[in-house]
Amino acid sequence: MNTATEIAPGLVIRGIAPPLRLSDFKLIAFDMDSTLINIECVDEIADAVGRKAEVAAITEAAMQGKIADYKESLRQRVALLKGVSQADLDRLYEERLRLNPGAAELVAACKNAGLKVLLVSGGFTHFTDRVRDQLGIDYTRSNQLELQDGRLTGRMLNQSWGDICDGAEKRKMLLETCALLGISPKQAVAMGDGANDLPMMGEAGLSVAYHAKPAVREAAHVCINTGGLDRLLTLLRP
Repeated sequence: MNTATEIAPGLVIRGIAPPLRLSDFKLIAFDMDSTLINIECVDEIADAVGRKAEVAAITEAAMQGKIADYKESLRQRVALLKGVSQADLDRLYEERLRLNPGAAELVAACKNAGLKVLLVSGGFTHFTDRVRDQLGIDYTRSNQLELQDGRLTGRMLNQSWGDICDGAEKRKMLLETCALLGISPKQAVAMGDGANDLPMMGEAGLSVAYHAKPAVREAAHVCINTGGLDRLLTLLRP
């Protein structure tokens, strides 16, 4: 891709010539963990059973792209969550999960400009459904943890679309949503931070790396390395 240019402190572009028009796009797709929100949910859930460090090490390797089989890495992490209670999950949402700076502002600006909003995550429905409702997001896809007697079993449930939302599934959901809307993927914006976001970012007309891993920064049209998500609006006029 073209040489990167820092157009403001912590804001880097490559392969595009701003300003662009927000209204030229019809869909924006967000990763959730460490992009739209401030935490990696699987790591924080693991904290409830004293396994945060172990799980976080696997998560970091997966986000860096150092683990080839994302699905298996997620199964391994979820297995370590066995025994966490529904109350623990609810407490995590209330006490630790926060929207990242500028998230609400960016989503609102996109909706006001007529874009649909997609949340596609390797995280879990327990959190994506609540973030969806909080922000008025149109479409979501994420993984469902299995609960029995109010506690996690260490497994995930299959859903109508498949088993695990990995990078390939994120790409598929982006393309399916574009088809549903009758638009080209080039009319979509995709924003993420980890290696499993690269497949969907590669399809979008504008890819945005938010406080991202090195491989993601190198592939994206826009890198927001400091500040909030709404810094994207400095490049996209209404």
